[in-house]
Amino acid sequence: MGNIVVVMPRQEDANRVGDIIKRSDIWEEVVVCSTGADVLRLAVEQDISVVIGTKKYKDMGYEEMVGYLPAGVKMLLLTKDASLVPFTDLVVKVMMPFSSSDLISTLRMMLPSSSGVRKRKPAKRSAEDQKIIDDAKMLLMERNGMTEPEAFRFIQKASMDTRRTMLESAQMILATDG
Repeated sequence: MGNIVVVMPRQEDANRVGDIIKRSDIWEEVVVCSTGADVLRLAVEQDISVVIGTKKYKDMGYEEMVGYLPAGVKMLLLTKDASLVPFTDLVVKVMMPFSSSDLISTLRMMLPSSSGVRKRKPAKRSAEDQKIIDDAKMLLMERNGMTEPEAFRFIQKASMDTRRTMLESAQMILATDG
């Protein structure tokens, strides 16, 4: 788990973005700065997960800064330039103006899965519900020659595609067999 660094030419803009993150349910520490050199200095001193910033700073552009960041540090680029295509898969673009929820949801996606994002614990399945899912997996494995992980992923994907629970998808699979 690392810090989130917000870098923008105007300190008040960086503070506003930092405040949005601090009010969210993300646990990482937020550091605000106004130059690329500040970000690079922090990268040497601290563990950084994501840098949030604009295309240009007082001393360099985002491309140059990303080139100097340690491996694995991601960049959330806030831009008005719709034609801008980030040059690396470590850079994600969010169009300005943006809503707070857009910023936070994109940031959650970029943070490592072991980070301090507060997550709700999934509800425990009852033994009956788990048996229905297991039966559907067995049916898929027998009928389609799938492995157990493939069958699980099939049910999971079907539930996401149809916006149903895994239990409902498993019940539909079992219903098509009988």
